[in-house]
Amino acid sequence: MRYRMYEEMMEQPDALRKTFASESENMKTISKIVADVDVVYLIGCGSSISTCYSVKSALETVCDLNVEVFTGYEFVYNKKLNPNSVCICTSQSGETADTLAALRLANENGIATVTISNEPESSMVKEAKYPVITLGERETAILGTKTYITQLACLYQILFDASNYDKKDELLSELQTIPDIVEDLLKSTEEDNKALAEEYKDEDIFYCLGAGVNFGLAYKLAMTMLMEGAIKHACPVYASEFRHGLIERAEKGVPHIFLNANAPGDVLTQKAINFANTLEAKVIVYDLKDYADVSYLLAPFILVIPLEWFVYYLAHFNDEDPGETRHIGKVRYE
Repeated sequence: MRYRMYEEMMEQPDALRKTFASESENMKTISKIVADVDVVYLIGCGSSISTCYSVKSALETVCDLNVEVFTGYEFVYNKKLNPNSVCICTSQSGETADTLAALRLANENGIATVTISNEPESSMVKEAKYPVITLGERETAILGTKTYITQLACLYQILFDASNYDKKDELLSELQTIPDIVEDLLKSTEEDNKALAEEYKDEDIFYCLGAGVNFGLAYKLAMTMLMEGAIKHACPVYASEFRHGLIERAEKGVPHIFLNANAPGDVLTQKAINFANTLEAKVIVYDLKDYADVSYLLAPFILVIPLEWFVYYLAHFNDEDPGETRHIGKVRYE
């Protein structure tokens, strides 16, 4: 049986290509604005805030662009707004109440506002000074597949172009190859992750660990993929925090999913993997080098594809539709 999420996963490469083609010049204009401010505020909720975490961590390892990440209402109650700033609000629907409130506050305070959204007629697109439209068409599956990856690509394009990273041209060139890599991974990683999902279908809790650029993806994996899509308990953890708490739950038979980009900070990820193996925990490792030869800064674009297949089939083997939810409703602008 194929669920709607299947079709939306397969649409990811074209959504990326269309977005790059349509929004390239617009994003260059925004990058010039970002380059001249003191701070960049990244706002989002759910999958959207995970993209903010990912790009913030990526930037922090290679340049000095000042980026702060908030959920919508955290930003609304933040009393230290810098007027020389840019507020980038990320939302698949463009109607997320928390994020919309943050956008309106930024507008009221004369802060340059950017919206990255998949819905061209949404409130956030209409109210932002600089809207960026991702070309994924309507997405119905709750997990966020094509909207996640296009949103993440736009953040990378805008912020790295605005940064002083000495290899940004090389990185942004690699970013343009992501649609082809994703297209290949959608074909090559399905069966292995289907088998893995069948093996783990009866597990009820998963710990999801990532360091640096991979923490944002670990957050998405736990919060919006496993809990919302597969209806499993899950907890995102910084790999460096493994020894502060989780080490006491790394017992025999407990599932741990590790995301490894072989980045400088992943020395601690490997130590955590080694310890979990010593205790005979159930260890699943998604390692960038097994899937693509790209910069570790681009790891989330690569690792999300096999993870999507794992969660898709984990839901399927538990008689759940991975695109449906019991309590979460997306408010859309009609």
